[in-house]
Amino acid sequence: MKKLFFLLFFLSLTVTQAQDYFPTDSGVKTAENATFAFTNATIYVTPTEVIKKGTLLIKDGKVVSVGKSVKIPKGTSTTDLEGKTIYPSFIDIYSDFGISKPKRSSSNSRSTQYDASREGYYWNDHIRPDTNPIESFNFDNKKAKELLEAGFGAVNTHLQDGIIRGNGLLIALNPNSSNAYRILDTKSAQYLSFNKSVQSRQAYPGSRMGAMALLRQVYNDADWYAKGNMKNKDMALEALNSNKNLIQIFETGNHLDAVRADKVGDEFSIQYTIVGSGDEYERIADIKGTNANFIIPIDFSNAYDVSNPLLAQQISLQDMRKWNQEPSNLSVLSKNGVNFALTTHKLKSVKSFHKNLQKAIKYGFDKEKALAALTTIPANIIGNSSLGNLKTGSYANFIITSGDIFDAKTTLFENWVQGNKNVVNDIDVKDISGTYMLSVNNKSYDLIISGEGAKQKASIKSGEDKIKSTFSFKDDWIAINLNEDGNYTRMTGKIINDANVMQGTAYDSEANETSWSASKKVAKEETKEEDEDEDKKEKEEDVLTVLPVSYPNIGFGNFTQPKSETILIKNVTVWTSEDAGILENTDVLLKDGKIAEIGKNLKARNAVEVDGTGKHLTAGIVDEHSHIATSAVNEGGQNSSAEVTIEDVVDPTDINIYRNISGGTTSAQILHGSANPIGGRSAILKLKWGENADNMIYNNSPKFIKFALGENVKQSRSSNGVRFPQTRMGVEQMFTDYFTRAKEYEAKKKSGKPYRKDAEMETLVEILNGERYISCHSYVQSEINMLMKVADKMGFKVNTFTHILEGYKVADKMVEHGVGGSTFSDWWGYKYEVNDAIPFNAAIMHNAGVTVAINSDDREMSRRLNQEAAKTMKYGGMSELEAWKTVTINPAKLLHIDDKVGSIKVGKDADVVLWSDYPMSIYAKVEKTIIDGKVFFDRTEDAKKREAIKQEKSILINMMLKEKMGGGKTKAPMIRKDRNFECDTLEELKN
Repeated sequence: MKKLFFLLFFLSLTVTQAQDYFPTDSGVKTAENATFAFTNATIYVTPTEVIKKGTLLIKDGKVVSVGKSVKIPKGTSTTDLEGKTIYPSFIDIYSDFGISKPKRSSSNSRSTQYDASREGYYWNDHIRPDTNPIESFNFDNKKAKELLEAGFGAVNTHLQDGIIRGNGLLIALNPNSSNAYRILDTKSAQYLSFNKSVQSRQAYPGSRMGAMALLRQVYNDADWYAKGNMKNKDMALEALNSNKNLIQIFETGNHLDAVRADKVGDEFSIQYTIVGSGDEYERIADIKGTNANFIIPIDFSNAYDVSNPLLAQQISLQDMRKWNQEPSNLSVLSKNGVNFALTTHKLKSVKSFHKNLQKAIKYGFDKEKALAALTTIPANIIGNSSLGNLKTGSYANFIITSGDIFDAKTTLFENWVQGNKNVVNDIDVKDISGTYMLSVNNKSYDLIISGEGAKQKASIKSGEDKIKSTFSFKDDWIAINLNEDGNYTRMTGKIINDANVMQGTAYDSEANETSWSASKKVAKEETKEEDEDEDKKEKEEDVLTVLPVSYPNIGFGNFTQPKSETILIKNVTVWTSEDAGILENTDVLLKDGKIAEIGKNLKARNAVEVDGTGKHLTAGIVDEHSHIATSAVNEGGQNSSAEVTIEDVVDPTDINIYRNISGGTTSAQILHGSANPIGGRSAILKLKWGENADNMIYNNSPKFIKFALGENVKQSRSSNGVRFPQTRMGVEQMFTDYFTRAKEYEAKKKSGKPYRKDAEMETLVEILNGERYISCHSYVQSEINMLMKVADKMGFKVNTFTHILEGYKVADKMVEHGVGGSTFSDWWGYKYEVNDAIPFNAAIMHNAGVTVAINSDDREMSRRLNQEAAKTMKYGGMSELEAWKTVTINPAKLLHIDDKVGSIKVGKDADVVLWSDYPMSIYAKVEKTIIDGKVFFDRTEDAKKREAIKQEKSILINMMLKEKMGGGKTKAPMIRKDRNFECDTLEELKN
C-alpha cells in the first residue's frame, strides 16, 4: 500500500493546476478568470528593487509582468492599490508545518536499550535519513491561517526527530488548492541535529560528543556502502547517499553547538546551513568563521520580575544580559556579514513574530536586510528562485499592506499564494482614525479612534475620565455602546462626509430613541518648536542601552582579551620545579610568550616591571584529572566510547576556568568520565579565560584516552544497568576482546585490502602503536595488576593510573611497568572500593620511584591544588620541593607537556603564577596568573570586575523594573544552579 501511495502521489505532481487534459462532464463550463492586475502600488520586486506607482500582473499563479508601464490584457480583474504596498510573501525554511509529531517510544521494561530496533536500517535508531515527511503530511489549515496572517506564503517542513532526520517538503501555504499543486518540492533539504529520536530508547549516543562521533562514523559508513563494500542492504545509508546533494540543514542549540556542527561538516567537505539559537552575538567572530548560511529564530526573552530585591540578586548576570542583548543579535549578524534567513521556529505563537522583528529593527537591524532574510535569502538557501521575489515567472506569492510591513501601525490586508487571494483584513475599510466630538443625550464626549483598517479601535472620554465602552466598525457602519455609571446607551450609525462626520440613532437603558452625531476635531497647528520638542521626546524614549558583550559573556568575562607582554618580575622567590630548586631574590623575564631569562639584576627595555619582593613565583599548576570546561562528561551508551573526544565539547564559558586560574591552575587534562571501561579521548587545555575552545586546546596536543576500572564500569550503583560488563572479570575480558579486534583491524589496514574506517578501532590502534596514552581510573590493587598484565600481553603501556588509592600496595609493579600515579591527597572511605585508601599513598609511591601527581577530579579542589600538594608533606614527609612538583612538573611529565610547562626554565612557555605568600600556605593568594605571557588573572582587576558586576546588575534591574512598569511582560526569577562534575558522583554517571 505504501508503494502504491507514493506512485499515485508522484504521478499527481505532474498534473497542472487546472488538470486541463482530464475529460470533463457534459455541459458548458466557464473557466475562472485567472488574470489579475494591481496598479498604482509601491512594489518590492526584491528587497533592493522597488517600483513606485507600479503595476503587478499575474496569471495562473505566476507573475506575468511587473513595472511602471505594464500592458493590462482585456478582461483582467484590476485593483487600484493607490497608497498601498506589495511585498513578496515570506518563506520559513525551518518548520514542522503539517507533520505529525512522532510518538515517544515506551516500554514496560526499565532496562536500557542498546541495540537498534529497526531491521534493514543502520545500526543506530537515531540515524533516520530514510524519513520521508510525505508519509505523515497533512495540510494544517489552522496553522496555515496563522502563517498567512503573518505574511508567510511558503514553508520548508520536515519531521523534527533524530540526529539525521531525512528530507523536507517545500509547501505553498495555499489553503485553496490540493497537495498536488501546493507541494513545490518533495526533497527540498536534508535535516540534522544533535538530538536523539524520541521513537527509540537506544542509549547511544548519550552525549553531545557521542552524537558528533556517530555522525562521523555514519559518513564513513555511507561512503563505504556507496562503493559497494557492504554485503547487507541498508535502507538508511542508501537514503543518506541519495540525499547527499541536497541542502543540509543542521539544527543547533547554542553558539557552541553551531561551531561544533560546522566542524563535523568541514571534516567531510559538507557546508551545513545552520539553524541558530539567537545567541550568536556572544561569539560573532566564530559564527562568521563558519562561512555558513544561518537560519535564525527570534524568540526573545521576557524581562525578569525583579520587584523582590532578594530574588533579584540571585539572578545571574548572564541571564540578565541575555534579555538585554539578544534583541541585537540580528543586527550584529548582519553587520558582520553573516548571511541568514529568519524563522518562526521556537515561537510559542506566530503572532509574536512581527512584534519581535520590530524590536530587532529598533535594536539596529536594517529593514532591507530584514526583508531579504524573509524572502530572497531563504529562497536562495533552498535553491528556489521562483519564491521570495516578484520577478516575471515567479510564483504569485505576495502580500498587500497599508505601508511599511515592519511598522507596528501597518495593516496587512491580503496574502496571495500561487495566485489565490487570502484576506487577512478588509482592504476596503476606511481610515476613520482621529478625535471626534461625540454628542448624545445632550452630553458631549471625546471619541478617540486609532489604528488602521480592521485594527481601528476607539476609546471615549468625558473630560479626563475614561468611559466604559465598546466600538465596532464594518462597511461604513458604526456601533458604539456606552456604560456611564450603569446608564447604558446603544448607538448605531453611518459614516458620511469622508469620515469627518458620523451620525445615527441611539437608545438609552429604557429603550428611548434619540439621535447622535460625531464630528472630527481639527487638530491645532503645532509650532515648529513644539514639533521639535515632540521629536526630541520621542528620540529620548527610543534610546536603547545594549550592554557590551564580554568573552565569555558572563560575569568576570573579558571585554578585551589579554595581550602578550614583556614582563619583568623583580626580586621574587622562584620555585623552579627543576634541579635549581628554590631561588631567592631572583628576577624572571617573560618575553614573546616564553620564559626568556632567569637571574639577578635583569633589565629589559619597555618591559612591565612587577615588584616581587616578599612574594613567590611558581610554574602554573597542572591538573592531570579534571572535568571542568566541558559540555559533556560521559558517553556511556556503549562499553567502549573510544571514538568520542572531549575536544569536541570544550566549553569556554564555564566559570570554573576563571576560578581555576584564580587558584593558580593554568593547564588541565579534561577527561572523559568513568562510565565505561574504554572511555573517550581527552582534551588538554591551557585555561586561557575568554578564548574560544580551539584556542584553549594545546597546539600539537599529546593524545590521551580515559580507561576505567571498578564499580562504575560494571554499573554497581546503577538501578537498571544491563550493559556488559557486569563483573570485574568481564572488564578484563572486554579489554582483551577489544584489543584483539584492534590488532585484526590494523592487520587488515596493512594488508592493502579495502577496509571500513572505524573511529573506535583507529583509536585503539593508536594505543597499540604508542601514539595515544592511557589515563586509567583505578582503585583496587587486583584490577591495577590486571590491566598491566593485559597491557603487557597485548603490547601496550598504561601511562597513568589516576585515583589509584591502593597504589601504595603495587608501587613496585608500577615502576616495573613504567606507569605514573595521579592520586588524591587525602580522599578515602567514600565508597566500598576505597576502604583501603590511606593519606600516605602519594609519598609511598614517590619513594618507590613512581612519578606522582596530585589531581583534583573536582571543580573546587582544582582551585586549591597548592594546598593539596602541602598535604603530602604532612602525610609522608615529602620535602617541600617534591611536594610542589606533584602539582607542576610531575603532572606535566605524565601529560607529556613537560617540555612546555610545569617548571620555570628558560625557553618554556611563560605560564607562571605570582603568589602573595609561601605557595603551599593556606594564607597564600594568587596575585597574577600568566599564561603564554598574557595576564589572565590579576587580583586587582578581579576586585574591579566584582564592583563592575554589581553596577551592571543594578543597571539591568532598573531596566527590568522600567519594563514592568511600562506594561511589558515579565517572568519569575530563574536561579541558575552551578554544575558539579566529580568523576565518581551520580551526576557524572547520568551525563
